[in-house]
Amino acid sequence: MTSSPDEAALWWATAVSHIEPGSIELRDRPVQDLIGRASLVDVIWLMLRGTTPSPPESALLEAALVAGVDHGPQAPSIAAARMAATCGIGLNNAVATGVNMLGDAHGGAGQQCVEMLTDIRTLHTSGLGWDDAAREVMAAWQSRSRYLPGFGHRFHPVDPRSGPLLGLVRQAVADGVVGGDFLDGALAVEEALRRRRAGARPVPMNIDGATAVIYAELGFAAPLARGLFVLSRSVGILAHAWEESGQGRRNKGPLPRNVLPARLPQPKDP
Repeated sequence: MTSSPDEAALWWATAVSHIEPGSIELRDRPVQDLIGRASLVDVIWLMLRGTTPSPPESALLEAALVAGVDHGPQAPSIAAARMAATCGIGLNNAVATGVNMLGDAHGGAGQQCVEMLTDIRTLHTSGLGWDDAAREVMAAWQSRSRYLPGFGHRFHPVDPRSGPLLGLVRQAVADGVVGGDFLDGALAVEEALRRRRAGARPVPMNIDGATAVIYAELGFAAPLARGLFVLSRSVGILAHAWEESGQGRRNKGPLPRNVLPARLPQPKDP
């Protein structure tokens, strides 16, 4: 059975773009009307949402994307891309290697944090105060995992990116750009953690939490928090892969060649 042209066209039906000979439209907007007029951040918003952001919304999204571009070879995505760049593959393959490392444990916390903050907001809307809503949702999340997505950092006592981002969100709330519910929910979690860990190492909001607040306040669905992080981190992955490709190493491994992995004892027979 053969498909008709109309059936084939419907198979690939899309509202994202429309291409004809001599014409390229992105969300019904001719690309020539966007070139030189819209920023990359504006076009990201347009492609994902079908609308264009206001200048304050665009600036807030850009701040979140800038904050996540790189975290050095301590980040598995960066380290993997650098190693891949020495293995005789192309730059695009090295970037893909890094991007493919962005899973639930490394890259997924933003999405998970949006989901958690959404749960808190839902409880607050039903009548609970922010503190009670935060504690109830935290307990539910920590019944499944001791980690709360978006809070604490294995490397930074205080994440240097979260403060400036939260300051921008507070200003956006004051200016009426965003509502502030997700910010209030995140701050309630941070306060609950502060009280719980009095005298111990604090667990402040990290980059994933701060950007999750921004993405949620701007109305992006939770899975897009991870997708937007992938776009952001791709910049750093590309830069590191390109730098590594020019340093002349071959088959770079995770350890310098004079460092040998420690030997573990053999498992005993049962």
